[in-house]
Amino acid sequence: RTSSRQVGTPHPSRLAQQTMRANNILLASLVASALVSSAHSTPLAIASSRRYVPRLNNLRLRGGAAPAVAPNAAPTRVRGGAGLGGLNKIPKEVQLVIGSIGIFLSFSVFAVLQEDVYKKAYGGEYFGSTFFALVLERGINALTALLGDRMLGSSGLVIPHREIFNSGISQMLAMAASNEALRYVSYPTQVLGKSCKMVPVMAGGIVLGGKRYSPIEYAQVLLITLGVVVFNFGGKKKKSGKADSPYGLALIGASLLMDAFTGGLQDRVKVRTKELNPSPGGAKRPSMHESMLWTNASGCLMALVLALLTRHLFTGIKFSAAHPEVLKAIIVYSIASAVGQNFVYFTLTQFNPLVLTTVTTTRKIFSTLFSVFRNPNNSLSGMQWGGCSLVFSGLIGDIIRKLASQPQAQPKPMPAPVAVITDEPTAAAPVSVAPSVDAPPAPPAAQDDTPGPASSGQ
Repeated sequence: RTSSRQVGTPHPSRLAQQTMRANNILLASLVASALVSSAHSTPLAIASSRRYVPRLNNLRLRGGAAPAVAPNAAPTRVRGGAGLGGLNKIPKEVQLVIGSIGIFLSFSVFAVLQEDVYKKAYGGEYFGSTFFALVLERGINALTALLGDRMLGSSGLVIPHREIFNSGISQMLAMAASNEALRYVSYPTQVLGKSCKMVPVMAGGIVLGGKRYSPIEYAQVLLITLGVVVFNFGGKKKKSGKADSPYGLALIGASLLMDAFTGGLQDRVKVRTKELNPSPGGAKRPSMHESMLWTNASGCLMALVLALLTRHLFTGIKFSAAHPEVLKAIIVYSIASAVGQNFVYFTLTQFNPLVLTTVTTTRKIFSTLFSVFRNPNNSLSGMQWGGCSLVFSGLIGDIIRKLASQPQAQPKPMPAPVAVITDEPTAAAPVSVAPSVDAPPAPPAAQDDTPGPASSGQ
C-alpha cells in the first residue's frame, strides 16, 4: 500500500545534483573495478598453474628428452592482460586503500539510493514493489557475473548448482525482508538490527551444530543485543510523527532468520563441491564470478515468481513509468552492488577475512551516521546514540578478539618464476604470488557487506 502523506523532499535541482554526484562516484568505482578485475585475474591463474608445473618438470620423456616446461621460463601473459604479479607490485598499503575506497564508494551509493527509493515520497506515493526491485538487482548482478566469468575464465570445477540455487533463494528472501523493512523502520534501525546477525548464527550453532562458544563471544552478542534494544526503546518521536513499526522490526527478525539458513546452505555448497571435485592437493572452490552468477540467477528467478504472484512486477512497472527516477535509482544501486562485490572479493583475497570485516564494519558505521545527518527524520535521541555505541563497540570488539587470536604467519621465500601453462583462474587460494600461511577462504556466497553473493548485509 502506498501513502498519500507528503514528506520533505529535496528541491528538484538539488535532487538532480545529488543524482549526478552519485553517478560520477559510481562511474569512478566502475572504472576502478574493471582495472582491479583485469589485473586480479593474472595472479589467480599463476597461483593455479604453480601446482602443476613442478609435476610436469619431473616427467621423464622417452629418449631422455628435456621436460616440456623449463623451470625458469619467463611467465607468459594469461587471460586478464596483465603480467606476473600485476597487483602484487603495488604496495600492500595502496591495495588496502583501493579495496577500502571501492567498498566505501560502491556500498555508500547503494545505501543512499536504496534508502531514497523506499523512504522518499514520489508525487505523494511511496515505492512498495520490493520483488520488482529485487528482480532488477539480482538480474544485473547475474549479468555482471556472467560477463566477468566469460572475460576472466571459470574454475573448471563441477558446480553444485542445486545447492548454490538454494543458497541464492534464501539470500534473496533475506534481502526481501530487509528491504521491505525499510518501509516501516528508519535506515539506522535496519542497519543496527542486521548487526545482530551473529545472534541467530550462534543460536543455530548451539542447537543444531552442538558448538561451544567462549564467554567473551557470549558477552559480545549480549552487548550487541542490548545496544539494539536500547536503540529501539530509547527513540524519540520522529518529526514525521511515525516511529519504527513492530512489523518492520519483525521483518528484520525474519531477515536474520533467513541469514542463519543461508549460512547452513553455504556450508552444504562447500561440502558438495568437495564431493564433486575430489582433489588430493586440497579443496578447490568455484571462482567468485561462478558463485556470484548462480547465486544471483536463482535469486532473480525466485524474485520473478514472487513478483508475479504478489503483482509487484506490474505495480513496479507502473510506478516506474510514472516516476522514472525510481527506476534509474534501482538500476544505479544494483550496478553499485555488483561493483562492490568485486571489491569485497579483491580485499578478501589480497588480505584476509578479518581485514574485510574491519572495512565493512567501518562502512556500516559511516553509512549510519551519514543517514542520520542527511535525513532529519532519522535524528537520534541520547539513548539511541548510546545504543549505537554499544552495537558498534560489540562489533569492533569482535574484530579485536579475532585479531588477537590470529596466528602469526611465517614468511615464505618467493618461488622462482615459472611458465604459465594454464588459463584457469581459481579462488581456492589467495592471489599473492607467494601464498601466505593463513590463506583466506573462498569468498562466501553472500558477502556480509554486499546485497549479493559476497554480503547480503549491506
